Amino acid sequence: MSSYNTAAALNVSKPNLHKTLFATCIGNALEWFDIAVYAFFANYIAHVFFPTSDASVSMLLTFGSFGVSFLIRPLGAIVLGNYADRHGRKKALLLSINLMMLGGAIITFMPGYESIGLIAPLLVLLARLIQGFSAGGEFGSSTAFLVEHFPERKAFIASWQFATQGASTLMASAFGLGLTQILTESQIQEWGWRIPFAFGLLIGPLGIYIRRHVHEPASFEAQQPEAAPLKRLFGRQKELMLLAIGLMVISTAVNYMLNYVPTYATKNLHLPSSTAFAATLLAGVILTVVTPIMGLCAERVGRVPLMWGSLILLIVTIYPAFSLVVNHPTPTTLIILVCWMALLKSIYFSTVPSVMADLFPIGTRASGMAISYNVAVTIFGGFAPLICTLLINATGTSLAPGYYLMAMSVLSGLALIRSQKRVS
Repeated sequence: MSSYNTAAALNVSKPNLHKTLFATCIGNALEWFDIAVYAFFANYIAHVFFPTSDASVSMLLTFGSFGVSFLIRPLGAIVLGNYADRHGRKKALLLSINLMMLGGAIITFMPGYESIGLIAPLLVLLARLIQGFSAGGEFGSSTAFLVEHFPERKAFIASWQFATQGASTLMASAFGLGLTQILTESQIQEWGWRIPFAFGLLIGPLGIYIRRHVHEPASFEAQQPEAAPLKRLFGRQKELMLLAIGLMVISTAVNYMLNYVPTYATKNLHLPSSTAFAATLLAGVILTVVTPIMGLCAERVGRVPLMWGSLILLIVTIYPAFSLVVNHPTPTTLIILVCWMALLKSIYFSTVPSVMADLFPIGTRASGMAISYNVAVTIFGGFAPLICTLLINATGTSLAPGYYLMAMSVLSGLALIRSQKRVS
């Protein structure tokens, strides 16, 4: 690119903060809303699409399809992340949100197993694979888009990536709580569980419209696009990807543990589903409100101290918290556990996107973040409900999820030790 074009690109008028935030975060919100709804309504989905004589087998099949869809996320990260680094963040963001809507539409309108037999679960799995592929490129492209537009506010601006996950959890929990109060159990089973998926489809067109009217970051346009970002990533930047994966481990594990709460509470603690949805509703409020506040705090006190504080508290307190709930399974103790996890997650989450962005140069940033994020989400998040279900069945104790989170905290701590010098 010529010096004239470089100067012109760098002098593009500053984009509107709120419009840019909305354009990037709405796709992230749609992704996590569908994920949360699928997890929250797993009992009903299991009955409609994966009916068996054994309820535990139905749940394993449902969470298995939930987890299998994450296997394609790294492929989506490779394809869409590479596309974003070579052809632009905006084009990649438009493609990903269109694919998300397609997967959501299939789940919303798909007849059950009783109507079309084996085709039903197969098409639901296809829908989850489409959504997984599209979600694979969403985080890397959208976070790069944000931090490159507002590098001076990167901690705060990038924290909204995970704040919108909290908002999605909040909306999904509100649907769960509202439907359990308004509809009967049989009505929810027959058709009510489809309502939140249909609502998700209404978000998509607005997101597409907004994304069509934003422009590329000046810093991205000012440089020559990387000819082979994947070759550079897997050649010279493997350690950066491993560090980014490690930073994401506990973040994604806690997130999916919160999605698992309604099933965990009803199946293992024998609490009413309305209590579980109320707990996750409060978690959504905490994640939505606290995460951007912590992003602002990170601009003042630094990102690394906040990350260490939340990790240490997780390691020290998560076992006693789960022990309290298991030994005293009441609505109050469940709400305490869920809100405590949401608070610690908010502190840690607020810093992770901008720290990951700082690990990678602009030329490989979207690909590097997308691949790292989705490998972590696939291994440590997408299969977390299935892993915890298997651990509980194998060990015979409902404390197993607490052990899982403690182990993930240690892994992220090791990654943070290696990363903090690069981002300080």
